[in-house]
Amino acid sequence: MTNSTLIHQFRSFYFKNYPDDMELQIEYFSVFGGLGWHVDTSKPMRELIQELILNQFTLLNEKIEMLTMGNKNNKRLLRALAIGDRKIFSAFNRANLNNANGGTALNFLQEKGLIQIEYSREEPARSLNPRGKLKREVARHRISHKVLFVHPFIRFWFYFITPFAKEIEEKSFENALKNFELKQNGYTSLVFEELSEVLLNYHLRDSQIISSGSYWDAKIEIDILTITSDEKTYVAECKWTNHIVNKKELHKLRQKCETLEIEPTQIILFAKRGFSKELESMQGKNLALYSAKEFDALVKQSSKESLRDYTQSCIGFL
Repeated sequence: MTNSTLIHQFRSFYFKNYPDDMELQIEYFSVFGGLGWHVDTSKPMRELIQELILNQFTLLNEKIEMLTMGNKNNKRLLRALAIGDRKIFSAFNRANLNNANGGTALNFLQEKGLIQIEYSREEPARSLNPRGKLKREVARHRISHKVLFVHPFIRFWFYFITPFAKEIEEKSFENALKNFELKQNGYTSLVFEELSEVLLNYHLRDSQIISSGSYWDAKIEIDILTITSDEKTYVAECKWTNHIVNKKELHKLRQKCETLEIEPTQIILFAKRGFSKELESMQGKNLALYSAKEFDALVKQSSKESLRDYTQSCIGFL
């Protein structure tokens, strides 16, 4: 399920700030996306976070309080969703919420436009014997939908700022900045995965896509599984790491396909820094490779159109 607002934000962020390359675009967008601010991407990220966010904590915190109605359950759920596996039931547990008050918070955040639901495509388990019983661990498994943040900045706030709020209020920033530097790549991975799905669907724009998004069940997860009306299946994995991706990742993804008993029309790998020569030599009809620089395809439209979309899709923190 593609976040349609995300692509408008991504394009408008580019045309407003013109970062030097797509790697910078993705990294800075994952932090400031949706805010609506000019961001000097020639400055180091650490410096910008201190200047634009930590030094402006009081103002931004007031805006967050308004968005969440100052409700503790809303904020606890956003924190749990930001740092967890995005599954609704596990987020409720992490936030110490039950199905009733957790559901109320979830509905509020969805209606407020801060999150959207990514629905599971897992089929309920069934016994091969119509009268048979499932194993206890299988029967107890609950299919859980996941959540995506509509604006990257909101997730950034609850991931990195909320845990250090008291220190930041006292103008002590070092722990918050160190935590960001330690976890930046892992944090950016989700935005990269969402944008990778957008890029894949862009290249499949002449096909009718009937299902797209991540796939998960009790045993396995695949970053992107896209199915078209002509029964073609595309599977993809996304790696936002500082090293090149090698054949081992292709092998792991093929094993996942075998477990799910699917024969992909094409396997796609997305990577921050590119691929090994061995993988590149295998690229063709059955394997496509995209590094960060290929994401420039997503910003090939008029800047006026993008800035108009941007005004409509930002949080309203201006």
